[in-house]
Amino acid sequence: MKSFFDKFILNNPKRVLVALLLLISFLGYYATKLQIDASSETLLLENDKDLKLTREVNKRYKNRDILVLAVTPKHDLLSKSSLDLIRDISSDLEKLPRVESVTSILTVPMLESPVREIKDLVDKVNLLEDKDVDKKLAKKEFLTSPLYKNALVSSDFKTTSIVINLIRDDKYFNFLDKRNALIKKQRDGTITSAEAIELERVKNEFKVYRDKLRNEEHQNILDVRAIIKKYDNQATLFLGGTSMIANDVISFVKDDLAVYGTTLVFILIVVLWVIFRQVIWITLPILICILSVIATSGILGLFGWEITVISSNFIALQLIITISIVLHLIVRYRELSGRFIHASQYKLVINTMLSKLNPSFFAIITTIAGFGSLVFSGIVPVINLGWMMSAGIAMSLLISFIVFPAILIMSEIKRPHKKLENHSSLTSYIVEKKSKYIFIGTALIIVFSLTGTSKLKVENSFINYFKKDTQIYKGMEVIDKKLGGTTPLDIILDFKVDKKPKKESSSDDFSFEDEFESTSNDAQYWFTEDKMNLIMKVHNYLESLSAVGNVQSLATLLKIGKTLNKGKPLDGFKLALLYNKLPEKYKNLILSPYIDIKKNEARFSLRIIDSNPNLRRNDFLIKIKKELGKIVPQTEATYKVTGLMVLYNNMLQSLFNSQIKTLGFVIAILFLMFIVLFRSIKVALIAIITNIVPIGIVFGIMGWLGIPLDIMTITIAAISIGIGVDDTIHYIHRFKEEFKVDHNYIEAMKRSHASIGYAMYYTTLVVVLGFSILVLSNLIPTIYFGLLTVIVMIAMLCSALLLLPRLLIIFKPYRK
Repeated sequence: MKSFFDKFILNNPKRVLVALLLLISFLGYYATKLQIDASSETLLLENDKDLKLTREVNKRYKNRDILVLAVTPKHDLLSKSSLDLIRDISSDLEKLPRVESVTSILTVPMLESPVREIKDLVDKVNLLEDKDVDKKLAKKEFLTSPLYKNALVSSDFKTTSIVINLIRDDKYFNFLDKRNALIKKQRDGTITSAEAIELERVKNEFKVYRDKLRNEEHQNILDVRAIIKKYDNQATLFLGGTSMIANDVISFVKDDLAVYGTTLVFILIVVLWVIFRQVIWITLPILICILSVIATSGILGLFGWEITVISSNFIALQLIITISIVLHLIVRYRELSGRFIHASQYKLVINTMLSKLNPSFFAIITTIAGFGSLVFSGIVPVINLGWMMSAGIAMSLLISFIVFPAILIMSEIKRPHKKLENHSSLTSYIVEKKSKYIFIGTALIIVFSLTGTSKLKVENSFINYFKKDTQIYKGMEVIDKKLGGTTPLDIILDFKVDKKPKKESSSDDFSFEDEFESTSNDAQYWFTEDKMNLIMKVHNYLESLSAVGNVQSLATLLKIGKTLNKGKPLDGFKLALLYNKLPEKYKNLILSPYIDIKKNEARFSLRIIDSNPNLRRNDFLIKIKKELGKIVPQTEATYKVTGLMVLYNNMLQSLFNSQIKTLGFVIAILFLMFIVLFRSIKVALIAIITNIVPIGIVFGIMGWLGIPLDIMTITIAAISIGIGVDDTIHYIHRFKEEFKVDHNYIEAMKRSHASIGYAMYYTTLVVVLGFSILVLSNLIPTIYFGLLTVIVMIAMLCSALLLLPRLLIIFKPYRK
């Protein structure tokens, strides 16, 4: 390595820097192409069996993306001014190019205001403003009808929803289906060379079209908000919907990236000045950090990796890891220049680089192992975060070990004129004189961690991902609490065809089974009493669940129909009449979304109250599946539970299981790496124990404070063990060198604390301040991630400077 530094860097520093800057300039161009993806697709398991079913259901029932505008007028909801307001807002919304139609209290059928015969409804459906409609009865219908209550109007009759039905872009879904089919073949290993080429072409075309569509959706959100602003003096208005959330999250991520970068650079400048009080030790680390971030961003842009909510803090992570590498180099150089005052700049630089190369390399490798564990998650954005940070960390090491020596060799010797390192170390005193407190503290931490871990919950509450003062939170809260919930969930009931024994007959006859199958698609034969009873039974059960805000199904129409039919249930003939004769516009509202006669199935559309503090999503889904098994006879039908709630829960459960399993795998890999690095099983065991104890703190805190494990916080353990293990490696490496001086464990510990100990203090200080800026995010999981990582990094430092040296002194792994 000495020959490498001599030949390629120290003898040609200017050429090396110019070449490096040219390469980073090239990557800088691709850094401008780095994109953000906050769509729901980023939080799904591509190999999830429920994903295919959800896509099929959405396609079959023509589920469209919607925006929901919650409107609370200043006057009575049915007053002329309020109805004029709703009409004006709807009219403005319908003019937008991305809006297909608008549903409001003005456009839905009034079936009970007053109650009319079924045959009259088929001939003419009344709307709210028709002269035949009684406003008092209309209010009662809105508040009591299973079709409208807690969905179109709130229970206090002060808030109503305007549902903005967005145009379904079939071209986008055709691209998606084609891409997913080819990806499945690729995953199964059945893809041909021609199909592999086709897959790359489809991927590129899909990405271009998707980006175009996102720009249109972003503009649509801006247009809708412009309309809202136009009327905000006449009513209180809140917007909700998945496309709005995705749009706003992209804005949050962009803001976070800008805030993280600028704030962290400012913090670094202040901290570096306080510690070193020399300009070069401020400009050099900042330069290396900026070059590393540009280079990594360029790599991401070059390979088309996109930033998601999960990877939105990659800049903060990149800067923190880079500065920790540089700080170790600076502290070592200052130590050597202060000790060997007659040494040349070449000697100081080459010894700094060679002495820190080994521990820095292994520290980075272990950090990559920590982040690398994320690639086993099965979730694309989490996998990408693992690859992103692995590439970024490797880039940080490379740039640091090129730029640092190249610039220093062209500079004068920098003597430390202010040495905080000369101050006595409290930690070395505790290790030597108060060691019992170290073990008491360790025991308490273990108990705290184990008891807290037993209280952990795995949850995915999207409303709680946002600060309460954000428009997303306010909108979701109104829709969640007043208009029937936000998170969609579908139950699909597949009816079985009754198989009757065939009667012996002549060739001219046909069996009952043939007759049934030939007519089963006919509405008149489909609406049987048994089917209707089962649909009603399932609907009533789902409606009884406290976490469910609203349920819509064929049973909704059956309940309304009973009222319209003078208290008698609708028979198959009348239901078939509605199915065949009802105007398409209203049929698509109250019938078609809930039955598929050709597929012989019924659909129950649920909305879950996401803000319910007692909701445990995984337990809730398990309960539904278990209890539906008792309600639905296997001889009559089967059922499936699907929808975004299922997909998000699958993602989180998969991430939890993979991270728990992977954490053990990472610890095992680290143990083997420690054996290779330290060439001692005893030292490797001491090192691994030192790292495991602090990791437990984060789970203990989350358990005791009720902070859920979610898409962000669940990755803290892998990330923290990756970053925190650096201190352990640097300390043991230095301790071993100091032990060679006099073979005295206590004195080796003191000298290690007085040298590498300060580098560990500085890097932890920077890491803590760096992660603290995550509290400025609008995303609550990001805030939790920052605060919890700060705590675990402080615990890592204490463990490395207290527990680690005490264990080395007790077990004495080194021989004279």
